[in-house]
Amino acid sequence: MAKTEAVRRNGMVHFTVRAPATVRAELAAADTRRALLGEFLGSLLFVILGAGTVIVTGGILGEKLASARLLVLALAQGLAFLMLVAATMPMSGGHLNPAVTFAMMIARKMNVTRGAMYMVMQCLGAVAGALVLTLIMPQGTHGNLGAHGLGGNVSIAGGLTTEIVVTFMLVSAFMTATMGGSRPAALGLAAIGLTSVLGYLFATPLTGASMNPARSFGPAFVSGVWHEQWIFWAGPLVGGMLAALAHQALVRGNGRR
Repeated sequence: MAKTEAVRRNGMVHFTVRAPATVRAELAAADTRRALLGEFLGSLLFVILGAGTVIVTGGILGEKLASARLLVLALAQGLAFLMLVAATMPMSGGHLNPAVTFAMMIARKMNVTRGAMYMVMQCLGAVAGALVLTLIMPQGTHGNLGAHGLGGNVSIAGGLTTEIVVTFMLVSAFMTATMGGSRPAALGLAAIGLTSVLGYLFATPLTGASMNPARSFGPAFVSGVWHEQWIFWAGPLVGGMLAALAHQALVRGNGRR
C-alpha cells in the first residue's frame, strides 16, 4: 500500500504520499517504461484504425450495417489488432487489451502492479486515440466515435454473454499463440488475427464486438456516450479470466501425460 509521511516545515505539517515500492521498482526499469509506452501507442493506434473505420463507413460514407460494411469493419479491426500486436510484442508482449492483461495476471505470467500499469496505459492510449479522431474526422461525422452499445432487441444478458464468449475465444487464441513454444510465430499471429475477425463478424451486430474494455472506454470517455459501458468491462474481463483458467487446466493436463 502507499505510505503517507508527515513532515513539519516552517511550523506547518505537510503530508506526502509515496508510491508503493513495487511501483517505483517497476518504473525504475527501462524495459517497463518501454513496455508501457508500447501499450499506450498500440492502443492509441488501434482506436484510430478501429473506431476510425466505424466513423468512415458510417459517418462519412453513410452506410448502414449491412453484410458488406460488417465485413469491412471486421477485416479492418481484426487486421489492425494483428498488425499492432505483432509490432508491440517485442516491447510489451502486445497485449493492447485489459482482458488479455487480466488473463496474464490470472495465469501468473504478470504481477498485479505491472498488470495494473498496463491497463492504465491501454485506457489512456484509447482516450488519446479517440481525441485524435476528433481532429481527423470532419465535423458532423463523429457521432459517438465508434463507442460500443447493444444492438436492437439485444438484452443485457445476451450482450454480456456475447462479450464473454468472443473475448474467451480471442484471449484463448492469444495465450495459445504466445505462451506455447511449438507454433511458428507467423501462424500464431495469424490465429490471433483470424479469431479477432471472426469475433467481429459474429458480435458486431449484437454488441459492437468490444472484446477490449480499453477500446470501449476511449471513445465513450471522449464522446460522453456511456450506454451499458459496464457490459464492455465485465464481459471481456470474465471472458479473459475463463480463458486463463482453461489454458492453465489444459497446460496442467498436458503436463501430467
